[in-house]
Amino acid sequence: MIAALMLLPLAAGILAFIIRNDKARRALLLWTAKGHFLLTALMVYLQAAYGIVFDLHAGFIPALYPRVSGAVWFAYDALGVLFLGITSLLFLGASHYAVTYLAAEKRDPGEDADDGFIFNNAPEAVFTGCLLLFLAAMTAVTASRHMGLLWASVEATTLLSAPLIYFHRHKRSLEATWKYLLICSVGIALALMGNLFLGAAGLKSGAGLDLAGLLSKAGALDKPLLKAAFLFLFVGYGTKMGLSPFHTWLPDAHSEAPAVVSALLSGALLNCAFLGILRVNSVCASAGLAAFTGGILILFGLFSILTAALFMLGQRDYKRLLAYSSIEHMGILALGIGLGGGAVFGAMLGALSHSLAKAGLFFTSGVVLAAEKTKRIADVRGLWRRAPRTAALWLAGFFLITGTPPSGIFLAKFIILREAVALKHYWLAGAYLGLLAILFAGMASVFISMTFGEHEAKPGEKPFAEPSGMLGPAAAFFACVILAGVFIPGWLNDLLAAAARDIGGKL
Repeated sequence: MIAALMLLPLAAGILAFIIRNDKARRALLLWTAKGHFLLTALMVYLQAAYGIVFDLHAGFIPALYPRVSGAVWFAYDALGVLFLGITSLLFLGASHYAVTYLAAEKRDPGEDADDGFIFNNAPEAVFTGCLLLFLAAMTAVTASRHMGLLWASVEATTLLSAPLIYFHRHKRSLEATWKYLLICSVGIALALMGNLFLGAAGLKSGAGLDLAGLLSKAGALDKPLLKAAFLFLFVGYGTKMGLSPFHTWLPDAHSEAPAVVSALLSGALLNCAFLGILRVNSVCASAGLAAFTGGILILFGLFSILTAALFMLGQRDYKRLLAYSSIEHMGILALGIGLGGGAVFGAMLGALSHSLAKAGLFFTSGVVLAAEKTKRIADVRGLWRRAPRTAALWLAGFFLITGTPPSGIFLAKFIILREAVALKHYWLAGAYLGLLAILFAGMASVFISMTFGEHEAKPGEKPFAEPSGMLGPAAAFFACVILAGVFIPGWLNDLLAAAARDIGGKL
């Protein structure tokens, strides 16, 4: 099944470059996403209901590390299944959005002179092909049980997502693409150094880079070398994850990419880098270095939330605002993992809820851009008059992403706060609450003014025809986030708990 999950989008991506008919290519995208999601749903069900762990070599057997001799390259534990489920669900929504989006691009290649944002007929085959190959690479990241393969898969996500950011062929999108490639390449180079230190730490014990071997022989790893490995891997993958101060590529890439790409970057790609940090953090925790890694995660998590709070206050571009919101949430996830205990469960729930809410917000931002032809916050006022359904989703997305109850994000933030108080980190809990309040106030002023502000009607202005194919996925994702704050199904609760246990969390 693992082979099918990786080969399906890989084969479809190659085929997308060959197919000449736009409608056939879009159908290929949609059906590949549906097939990938059905396979993922089956895997999630078997993992949650029966504890079955999948191995590329052995099919599936109920053991976490099924191969006694030799390294396991691809296999799924609860943590991998959780992140695979998030990725596949997001891609399913993104494929529905992309079909409508690409058709609209072909029909109406307009231009907004003030913003410099150009809609054009960029090669759709390249976009669709890279989108499918991007899914294949992210699937490989979630399945990797070898730190070297995980590194290579994360690097592949960088190379395959770069053409997606450059879709509009504008000078600003070119600049954002190069910034993304250069900064993330530096990060991935540092992560490679981390793998070298990790391999050196296990030389005497013969652990190698296989995750099973590293965990089973963690006590025999060289501690100074393991600390160095964690630092390099944390900075390397932290750059891709968008943690501050390594985040500088993220606002530009999210702002210039099409909304569907921004949704996948924020909701799925950042999680892939986060998974890399979680894997090495598990090894360090097993080696008795939980206090060392936890302190680093708490420090950079809190600093990322602070950075987002400061930069949000002066934003003039609503897509960049959403990018800084992603930095905030990556900081919250790092903070939860650093605190440990029950906060790890909160981080897992936060990863799921943030991915869905942020993807929905980026989907909605694409409709706002299509209606208003600008990304400037000051130029969008009275959205509810021209596009009432879009305005309702835009406002709902704001309340969800800021953690207003009921929502999975509120529950995740509350669990992390409760754990900080339980551990008597009162200063941390106070700073955390204060920064969240600043973030809420900063985002509220933007979203409310865009939705209800006074709008000067232009002669002949008509209500915008809101495309259901672009709003539907956002509404579905928002509904899931609300549901997660009211009722978490037993199978999902078990999966989140198992994923938390995989990285040392306790309920």
